[in-house]
Amino acid sequence: MSKFSSEVLESIPQKPPFLFVDKVVERMPNKILTSLQLTGEEDFFKGHFPGNPIMPGVLLQEACFQSGALLMAKLPGSGNGLGVVSKVSNAKFKNFVKPLDLLEMEVELVEQISNAYYMKAKSRVNGKVVMAIEFTCALIEEEK
Repeated sequence: MSKFSSEVLESIPQKPPFLFVDKVVERMPNKILTSLQLTGEEDFFKGHFPGNPIMPGVLLQEACFQSGALLMAKLPGSGNGLGVVSKVSNAKFKNFVKPLDLLEMEVELVEQISNAYYMKAKSRVNGKVVMAIEFTCALIEEEK
């Protein structure tokens, strides 16, 4: 049985082993809360860093991007396009994410202009912010 919810698996194009959200915790009109339960068996922990494993910052960002894609998937007018990250700004890393942590992401749609979705996100472990970021996704039509 997959640890990933059917909503996650069916709503975004990423699939294991490159999936960094395992469930949607709560959905609001312009905000989504998601989570990832880390097991310690993830491949990235083996090399980042042996003896002191931490989740790479780029993967913390990817977890937020995937959460943003889950939010976009249910927005009116988003259709069947593919959300592609087009800008990242103001990333702030405040703490480490370790094996067995429950990583929680909160992503909010700040503004939508045409096919551009401006978002801000925070990741937390035990209620403490580990990363904050702003990013923009462009919704492009998938080639058939």
